[in-house]
Amino acid sequence: MQGIYLINEQIHINGLSRDESVDIQQKALLYFINKESVEPIKLNPYQLNEHYTIPHALLYDLKIHQKQIDCLLMYSNESIADFAATYPARWLILKSYFDSILTVV
Repeated sequence: MQGIYLINEQIHINGLSRDESVDIQQKALLYFINKESVEPIKLNPYQLNEHYTIPHALLYDLKIHQKQIDCLLMYSNESIADFAATYPARWLILKSYFDSILTVV
């Protein structure tokens, strides 16, 4: 199974700092990826990280590559809540590129 994982660098989990929240998300997602044998993929070879942090950038890359992917992995629904509320149409388009949207908590 192939997947893309998204980390929200703007949320604060349980009142922790930004860096601690990013670290928690990354560890939880990598644990899930290893446990479920998900192969993380990068659509953009110039992308610095294995994961995406900006939903708009992910949507842009998905539109360019026109590729259906097994799953989008996120830490929680909170990770995408602001984007989904602010850009509901874009969220629907983004979701359409994935067979499933999975959260680890």
